[in-house]
Amino acid sequence: MRALPLLPLLLFAALAACSRPLPTDGGDDLAAARAAHPTQLRERARDGSPALAPPPQVLQLVRYRADGGELAAYQTPRPDVAGKRPAIVWLTGGDSNTLGDVWTAQPRDNDQTAAAFRDAGLVVMYPSLRGGNDNPGVREGFYGEVNDVLAAADYLAKLDYVDPQRIYLGGHSTGGTLALLVAQSDARFRAVFAFGPVADVSGYGERYVPVAQDDEQEIRLRSPGYWLASIRSPVYAFEGDHDANTEDLEAMRKASANPLAHWYVVPRANHFSVLAPTNELIARKIQADSGPRTTIAFDAAELQGLVR
Repeated sequence: MRALPLLPLLLFAALAACSRPLPTDGGDDLAAARAAHPTQLRERARDGSPALAPPPQVLQLVRYRADGGELAAYQTPRPDVAGKRPAIVWLTGGDSNTLGDVWTAQPRDNDQTAAAFRDAGLVVMYPSLRGGNDNPGVREGFYGEVNDVLAAADYLAKLDYVDPQRIYLGGHSTGGTLALLVAQSDARFRAVFAFGPVADVSGYGERYVPVAQDDEQEIRLRSPGYWLASIRSPVYAFEGDHDANTEDLEAMRKASANPLAHWYVVPRANHFSVLAPTNELIARKIQADSGPRTTIAFDAAELQGLVR
């Protein structure tokens, strides 16, 4: 998240990125395709700086185990009231591998902290990923990071105050793109909420996608628009109707025949103002989503009233 000032630049680069037509059927097994293709990184980059210590009454700095070692994460404190409750893993935008300040209150028209979930009493985990902060490993740019996010879900499932059947995933911008790739790789999350994902990651550039930019296979294996048939968990993707990755969201909506995928354009919202009101709505729906399977749904009327 440390690169938040770059998010507008990433956004406008992404707006022009989806130039290749998306397949109407798409690949149906992203995990298998990746297993058959060890990635070739052009750069082996790490951040190297430790995660900042958050205010302990808001978040705690913890470590969770992934396949490359222990990674840093922020997590809400243990609840005072006993009982199991829902949890959400939140992937920040910009440099999603690296943790930044997600505890300071932000303006409502650009609140990338996902504070709505904390305010609603959910267990919230913000994971850093391989190569971020002082973590082991190197950045792979939407590749091995998928496994780190799944490891975060496994970590939460072992907490005695988390309902392991009610673990959700959310993310914004680059984090939304990664969340969509996770949903295309594994059904571990009860539902996935992806804000402003792109169909094709080539617009992010080599800093965030450290492979040869002309290697079509490397790009496709990181681009959720080519794997819509592979979605394994219910997906709810959101974007604003202006100054946003709306074109990518609409392209994926038109190309997808997967009944698990749901695509929403929020009126009068942009890539950032869509977050706060929509996350508040999602938090309420998660609290009410207590059956054996998710029954979360969104209708046009409630989305119409989110941003005025």
